[in-house]
Amino acid sequence: MADNNSSTRNCLSCDKQLHGRIDKKFCNDYCRNMYNNAMRNMNSTPVRNINSVLSKNRRILEALLGEEKTTRINREQMLRKGFNFQYITHTYTNRNGDTYCYCYEMGYLPLENESYLLVRHRDRSADPSLTK
Repeated sequence: MADNNSSTRNCLSCDKQLHGRIDKKFCNDYCRNMYNNAMRNMNSTPVRNINSVLSKNRRILEALLGEEKTTRINREQMLRKGFNFQYITHTYTNRNGDTYCYCYEMGYLPLENESYLLVRHRDRSADPSLTK
């Protein structure tokens, strides 16, 4: 059966002329996959960029904290390592009203004179000694 559509239709991926069904958008599965992957990558770029900053912040906090449970550090040291204070995953406010900022399980508490207390969140369910 001949295509009665007078306007030419082209593949959304490679721009070759399409033949067959009137609602056809791609010449083959390869073009369909290439097009959909490109659309998905284009939409996920902001998320990927933010996750990259969050991961970097986490690595910086982990490196500065080392094996210690907590440590004090000044803002300048964090900035020199490339820490970006605009990106955190969540906050936690304790009973005293202190608000900790976290990048995943690594966190910091703003103190006086542009210093910070670095902490590592411990999963209480994984450590029986913390459940008391």
